[in-house]
Amino acid sequence: MDSLNPYSLVLPNHARLVALPGSADNVRGFSAVSLLLVDEAAFVPDPLYHALTPTLAVSGGALWLMSTPGAQCGFFYDTWHSADPLWRRVSVPAAACPRISQAFLDEQRLALGETAFRREFCCEFLASDLAIFPRELFDAAFDPNLEPANHGRPYFRD
Repeated sequence: MDSLNPYSLVLPNHARLVALPGSADNVRGFSAVSLLLVDEAAFVPDPLYHALTPTLAVSGGALWLMSTPGAQCGFFYDTWHSADPLWRRVSVPAAACPRISQAFLDEQRLALGETAFRREFCCEFLASDLAIFPRELFDAAFDPNLEPANHGRPYFRD
């Protein structure tokens, strides 16, 4: 703990670690952040993420998004699936971790059901349990190469 924030820690090298609340209203004002670490990013609301990223503007600091995959929406899903070469993506499913036994994974598959298990332990982005239509159906309905029917003109006149 340091004297500035009860949820922060000053290391012997004078680096300061600060834990921030999960509210966009309460994270503004930090600047010159050298490393912004967003844990469980798939579950962080987009407005909170968008309020955090300006903290890197002055420092040019690094941004790390770490998470179990969530539903097929939000900034983490979009970032993971983007073609942006600035992002390095690392995926480590539970079966690749020697500290997690196959017996535990088998128990979890039974307890959680297939969809939740694959999301939580297999690093798969799957449709929300509340989704009526799968995302792939919507994605297939759009062709980015098509010209707009109005040829770029406004649909209405002033």
